[in-house]
Amino acid sequence: SMFKRQECQSEASDLKFVKSLFKEFKAFSRALRLVLWNKLLSRIPFSFIRLFFIRHYVLLGKGANVLTNVEILYSGMSKTQIKIGENSVINSFCLLDGRHNSIEIGKNVDIGRETAIFTLGHDPHNDQHNVIGAPVQIGDFVWIAARVTILPGVKIGRGAVVAAGSVVSKDVSPMEIVAGNPARTVSIRRSALEYDTKFFPYLR
Repeated sequence: SMFKRQECQSEASDLKFVKSLFKEFKAFSRALRLVLWNKLLSRIPFSFIRLFFIRHYVLLGKGANVLTNVEILYSGMSKTQIKIGENSVINSFCLLDGRHNSIEIGKNVDIGRETAIFTLGHDPHNDQHNVIGAPVQIGDFVWIAARVTILPGVKIGRGAVVAAGSVVSKDVSPMEIVAGNPARTVSIRRSALEYDTKFFPYLR
């Protein structure tokens, strides 16, 4: 009876070790997959090669382009966390944070260089520094200029414009032009929005 208990305990311990090892392997695989994109594949200057690989990480619409050195983050292996609509362009050195929550980018969206879109952050009032987050939605024909920061939970309406360097912490209504930190309405856009944003520069 004592030997049987010891044998059962040993088997349980072995099973626990295998589960722990498998969990670590999955975490390592996810990290390696992101490193391959962020440190290697995202730097490929030829769009037709780069876009072949990015389609394994995000849902990319027809005519959309993700330029070089765009960093992506997420916790799982699914490519549905980040969706980029038809003819939209994500310019170089942007950050797309799809950890735990999704980013949905509409059609004909122009996102300027070094823009960061976050879906996850820390709760400053939490004693354990726990994370909080929410999805980000960007409507069709939105123009986001360079070095904009978009925080978790924000919805940007169709045709809106976000000026360079702005920090967007609240929803932006359709056709609004916002600027500043925090971003505030400065004007209303006057455009029929009849363009396609297709942008495929050489070696970028």
